[in-house]
Parts: sequence; C-alpha cells; structure tokens
Amino acid sequence: MDALRSLVLDIHQSIEISSAIGDAYDALLRRLSVESVTPDNRPMPMVLEPWPGGRWFRDLGHGQGHLWGFVQVIKPPSLIELHGPMFMSYAVAGHLQFRLVPIPGGVELAMHHQVLGSVLDEHRQGMIAGWERFVQSVREKAEAGERG
Repeated sequence: MDALRSLVLDIHQSIEISSAIGDAYDALLRRLSVESVTPDNRPMPMVLEPWPGGRWFRDLGHGQGHLWGFVQVIKPPSLIELHGPMFMSYAVAGHLQFRLVPIPGGVELAMHHQVLGSVLDEHRQGMIAGWERFVQSVREKAEAGERG
C-alpha cells in the first residue's frame, strides 16, 4: 500500500476572493498564461488556448517550449480543468481543476491537483507552497480589479 501511495499526489487548496466571479475567472486565466511567473517571481511565458482540447504550454519562442497539458473542461466563468504532465517532464498523468463558486461577498476559488506517477521529491515538496502562492496571486489580482 505504501508503494501505491507514493505514486499518488492529491492537493486541495481553496481561497475566498472579494470580487465578482468574472473578475476572478479573468485573473485565473491571466495567471495561467500571460501573467505566469516562476516560483522566484520571474516571468514565465505560458500560452493557454481557452477551449476544449486547447493547449497549455510554456512558450520559449522560435518554435520551442514545453507542453504542460490540454484543456479538458472549460465553462466560463466557473470551471477550467487541465490534464497533462504540467511542469513534470517525465511519466506522470496529471489533472488540475479550478472551480469558482459564488459566495456571499465574492467567490471561492477551489483548486484540486491530482498526479499519478513517480513524482520527483523536489516537485512533490514544492507543489503545496507553489499552489498556495498561485491561488493567493489570483486573489490579489482579482481584488485589485486588474483586467487583462
């Protein structure tokens, strides 16, 4: 059973955002794409094609890059699901879901990241804090009223 647990990663994060659902959704899409940054806050150019089957990839220019996944489900402004290896360039299957639900005074953003495969320890250790920073930045952008 321990061997099986070592092959599964399951992360849940949620945050309340004091904004309209459309503003939160817009901030989320920008953070997944044109406003993507590395863990040390350097720009990381990403492209998200916002339709079913659309690609999500890191664009290094001149036809170079890294495919992170594909859009599995998209229902603006409440849901986007992506599947693929994400930032892991090895044999894993990943699913990433962002759900936005209206609540009194704003919206709740719930993120669920599941991975099946042998995840490197350095990735496993950094993901929880990384996703915390990610959802916090979506909240900051949405609450500041920044629009793309």
